Parts: sequence; C-alpha cells; structure tokens
Amino acid sequence: VYQEAFEHELEIRQIPFLSQEVLPIYYKELLLKKTYIADLIAFEKVIVELKAESELTSRDDAQLFNYLKATGIEVGLLLNFGAEKLQWKRKVFTYPFSWSKKCGDLIL
Repeated sequence: VYQEAFEHELEIRQIPFLSQEVLPIYYKELLLKKTYIADLIAFEKVIVELKAESELTSRDDAQLFNYLKATGIEVGLLLNFGAEKLQWKRKVFTYPFSWSKKCGDLIL
C-alpha cells in the first residue's frame, strides 16, 4: 500500500523512478544467480527502500548498504511508514571497489 501510494506521489511531482528494479550482484567479476530487488530508484541516482515497521533496524541499514554496493548508486533513503511518525535515514556510500566502465557494473 505504501509503495503504491508513494509511487503515485512521485508521478504527481513528475519525479522519474523505476519500481521493483532487479539488481544484479557480482562477486569478483562473476555474475551471481541471486539478485536484489530495490523498491524504487529515483532519478537513476537514489535507491529508496520503503518499510512499514515499528522502527528501523540495523537489518534495514544493511539491506540498503548492500543495494548501494551492488548498483554503484551512492545515495539511498530508508523510509519507514510503520512508526508513530515517519522515520527516515539517508545513507551515502563511496566505493573503494573497482568500477567497470565497460559494462557499468560494480566489481567486488
């Protein structure tokens, strides 16, 4: 419900986004079979993860961190609609890893 409503608000504001985007995962240049799925990617530059929990946890932080590492996107937002009032966190990750410009994929 929150995702659909949030997407509607982004559309009203003409904010470009991708929904439920499959994120490939690489390990030492090997494409793994497992993938991540991000709730939203806005402006092709911000991963947005939506939650409906009593509070944000370190598990939520870790999930967003892994998505940032997998995509090469440096900025992520956690938005939690399940708490008494909206909770949010902004995460920034700068890559110490090798970035393959040929295919645009992160090499871990």
